[in-house]
Amino acid sequence: MPLLAVTDLRTSFHTRHGVVRAVDGVSFSLERGETLGLVGESGSGKSVTCLSLMGLIPQPPGRLEGGTALFDGTDLLHCPPKELRAIRGRRISMIFQDPMTSLNPYLRIGDQLIEPLLIHEKISRKDALARGQTMLEAVGIAEPARRMRQHPHEFSGGMRQRVMIAMALITRPELLIADEPTTALDVTVQAQILELIKRLQRELHMAVIFITHDLAVVAGLCDRVQVMYAGRIVETTDTRTLFRTPLHPYTRALQRSIPALQPKGGGLFTIPGLPPDLTHPPPGCAFAPRCGFATDRCRAETPVLREVAPGHAHACLRAQAGEI
Repeated sequence: MPLLAVTDLRTSFHTRHGVVRAVDGVSFSLERGETLGLVGESGSGKSVTCLSLMGLIPQPPGRLEGGTALFDGTDLLHCPPKELRAIRGRRISMIFQDPMTSLNPYLRIGDQLIEPLLIHEKISRKDALARGQTMLEAVGIAEPARRMRQHPHEFSGGMRQRVMIAMALITRPELLIADEPTTALDVTVQAQILELIKRLQRELHMAVIFITHDLAVVAGLCDRVQVMYAGRIVETTDTRTLFRTPLHPYTRALQRSIPALQPKGGGLFTIPGLPPDLTHPPPGCAFAPRCGFATDRCRAETPVLREVAPGHAHACLRAQAGEI
C-alpha cells in the first residue's frame, strides 16, 4: 500500500473573471522513501496540487471540487480539521517556496523553529530549544545557540532556506513537500541544500514530493517525475526514462530549454507562446497552440493520460498513435 495515493484531485478558484481550474483531475501515488518530482512552468498547478493536500487552499476563492488523497489510509481532503492539523506539521511537512516571506520578521528564529514541537509533541520549551539547536546544526548553520536568538533579517537567503528545512524536518515527518526550495539561490547554495535534503531523506527514510521547474535538478534527485501543464499531468515515468525517451512534446520542449544542453555559441531555445488562460482553456489539447506537432485533431479532441509502457504514461494523441 503506498504512503500517499491521490485520485482525480480537482481544485478551482472562483474569481470575478471566471472559474480557474488550477488542478484538473490529477492522480499519482508515492511510496515510503521515494522521491517524486512535479515539473512544469509557473502556473501549471504544481504548488496548488500540494497545497490542496495540506488543506492550505484559501476558501474562498479556492474550492476542492473532488478527488481523494489517502495518506496511510486517511483521506486528507475529507478528514475533520482537527485530524488534519494533527497530521500537518508532524507527519507531513512542507518547505514553502519563498523563505524571505515565509518566516515571521517579528519573531526570533528559535521561537519559529520549535513551534511544531510545542504543538505536536507537547515537550518542554527547554527540550524543544535543545532539539532546535541540534537541527540548525544538522542543516549546516554555525553557532546555532546564537542564531536561535536572532531574527530573520539577520540571515542570508540561503540560511533562511536552511531554517525552513530545519522547521519542516524537526518533527521527523514521513512525507516532505519541498516547493521549489532552491529558487533564487546561487548555484553553490542550491547544491548544498539539495544534498542536505537527500541526506536527511536517507536518515529518516522519508518520502519527498519535490516541486520545481528545473529538469536539471530533477535528474539528480527524483526517482519518478510527473510533468504538469495547465493543471493536468501530461507525462509520468521514472526519471531515467523521462530523460532518455520523452514522449510528450511539452516534455521534449522542457528538455530542449535546459541551457546546458544548448549548442555552444548558439541561441537558447524557448517554448513559443504562453501557458493558457485557465478561465478560458482552449479546446482539445491545452498545449496545442504552442506545439509544433499539433494537428486539427489535437485542437478538437482532449487527450487522456494513457500508459504506453509499464510505468510510462502520457497524454499526447499523436504520440499515442505512433505518429511522432
